[in-house]
Amino acid sequence: MPGLPGVYRFFDGSGEVLYVGKAINLKKRVASYFRNNHGGTRIGHMVGRIARMQTTVVRSEAEALLLENNLIKTLGPKYNILFRDDKSYPYLKLTGMGSAAARRPARLAPLSAAAAGPSPPDAAGALTPPSASGFPRVAYFRGAVEKKHRYFGPYPSAWAVKESILLIQKLFRLRTCEDTVFSNRTRPCLLYQIKRCSAPCVGHIGPAEYAQDVANAERFLEGDAGQVLAELEARMLAHSGKLEFELAAELRDQVAGLSNVLHQQSMDNVSDRDVDILAVKVLGGKACVNLAMVRGGRHLGDRAYFPVHVEDAFAMQGAQDDAASAPVSIETQVLEAFIAQHYLEVAVPGSLVTSAPVRAALVLALSAQSGVKVGVVHQPREQRRIWLEMAQTNADLQLARLLAQEGSQQARTLALALALDLPADDLAGLRLECFDISHTAGEATQASCVVFQNHAMVPAEYRRYTIEGITPGDDYAAMRQVLTRRYGKLVEALRLAQDSGEPMANAARMPDLVLVDGGKGQVSMAREVFETLGLDLSLIVGVEKGEGRRVGLEELVFADGRDKVYLGKDSAALMLIAQVRDEAHRFAITGMRARRARVRVGGGQLQEIPGIGPKRRARLLQRFGGVRGVGLASVDDLATVEGVSHALAEEIYRALH
Repeated sequence: MPGLPGVYRFFDGSGEVLYVGKAINLKKRVASYFRNNHGGTRIGHMVGRIARMQTTVVRSEAEALLLENNLIKTLGPKYNILFRDDKSYPYLKLTGMGSAAARRPARLAPLSAAAAGPSPPDAAGALTPPSASGFPRVAYFRGAVEKKHRYFGPYPSAWAVKESILLIQKLFRLRTCEDTVFSNRTRPCLLYQIKRCSAPCVGHIGPAEYAQDVANAERFLEGDAGQVLAELEARMLAHSGKLEFELAAELRDQVAGLSNVLHQQSMDNVSDRDVDILAVKVLGGKACVNLAMVRGGRHLGDRAYFPVHVEDAFAMQGAQDDAASAPVSIETQVLEAFIAQHYLEVAVPGSLVTSAPVRAALVLALSAQSGVKVGVVHQPREQRRIWLEMAQTNADLQLARLLAQEGSQQARTLALALALDLPADDLAGLRLECFDISHTAGEATQASCVVFQNHAMVPAEYRRYTIEGITPGDDYAAMRQVLTRRYGKLVEALRLAQDSGEPMANAARMPDLVLVDGGKGQVSMAREVFETLGLDLSLIVGVEKGEGRRVGLEELVFADGRDKVYLGKDSAALMLIAQVRDEAHRFAITGMRARRARVRVGGGQLQEIPGIGPKRRARLLQRFGGVRGVGLASVDDLATVEGVSHALAEEIYRALH
């Protein structure tokens, strides 16, 4: 193995990635794992599982660091600190305000009156309604960005985006309505009456004035609120000097509103425009990184992240014997792992404030990757110190809450295992699956299966089943169908695995408990299915609603002939069962409502046409106001929709007629 910088990967016998690491000297670092006797420690257990390894040589430590965290994010190894993003960040969007850099766009280019203004009078002398494309709209957005729009953010939460939109409405009166609503208005809406919109849809503001408001809103979001305020004051005085007192009064109200906002946020008015504040707390084998965001000089809120494999990663680092790399604290390890993984997909601001020191190699790698010179401050002063203290307090509170919740959830799992004589030697591996049926008077019947394991719900393993071929409203037949489909395939997979001698994936294992939402009838149906498949009847437990269907009075019904059991309304075991049962009900009913909505609007009929996907379907429904409007449209009308060719329009017309 070469004595060069690079990245190494350890694999077990089944090909699963155990650990990804970087090294300035690959030979020394990898040798350190096998030179020492680790005994029965975590690192010793991991080393004992290594069957093979891979290495990749790079040019520098910075490149090794970037590659390491790319692989960690992609492969999710068991012994690395891993941050899993639960969802993407929300943004504030200005439509039609695109720039070359969608993630960090340049300043707004002035809108030309020709591009934004209403069409000239037609032959009859009537003005054509203004075009929605000429009046940018402010909106909440989450997803992949498009270059034709302008985005501000990311924001730490949906609430922060919506608060910013409300502020933009109050100060600059930009529209928030959809283009279809804009194009069909004949009089101002309520937002105009309460002074939250300037009503460009009916010509109450010209394109040039609206463009000025858009430019001011953009500069405000970028942190130039003081400059915007000065320009508004100058325009107010100019109108007053021309005796245009109504226009001056409108600008006076705008200046007063903006001044009030600046006064409320005076504590945030510092030299930093865009800053991320990162505070880390490690306790009880768990860690929390609290990320607070400052954008345009305004504190937008925070968001907590909880990494996994913290204890394993710390043991791995402690086992390394590389003289070129001094040991670092667990807080620094967690913080560096977050920075390296988080900013792979999110634009990094020019300044980071951290509660623990960060190594220079990481900062250089981050700057090289993003193309932005990143400064990191570990012991800040003044306002940045206040921000860091706030973030540290929130990290402490969030981690304490997580530990309390996990302790409570583990206690519930133990209580359930003891109450139902389930194996208690591996509570984290205890697996529950729960089924529920949902429909509206027999329409759009859906069955749900949710999974509980490792003391938590596992949404990645949830499944929905569309129930067909039964009498509408027959819940028993629906339960028979979903259990047969779920466990019939599993039984076949288990048989094949036994014949071949290959291990089964975790998701393909039989659960320790199968919950069905219902009483004797549902349990009898489940028993028939399990008898047919040759499965253990003791796994089946029905959750029967108590008197008056009140929560806490549920009784458990068993398929193997045991008497019904009432655990008591204060039972931790019953709380866990109710939690899983309620999640199955929620998952089933949301699927049923979505399917019912698709059937009623007829959207499914459109998507069945070759060449019509979700985007084209949405454009068609938006243009013609629904499926009925699409059906009444001619071929030529259909061909005017973006993305619909004349040939496809003919195909749509034939399919709907």
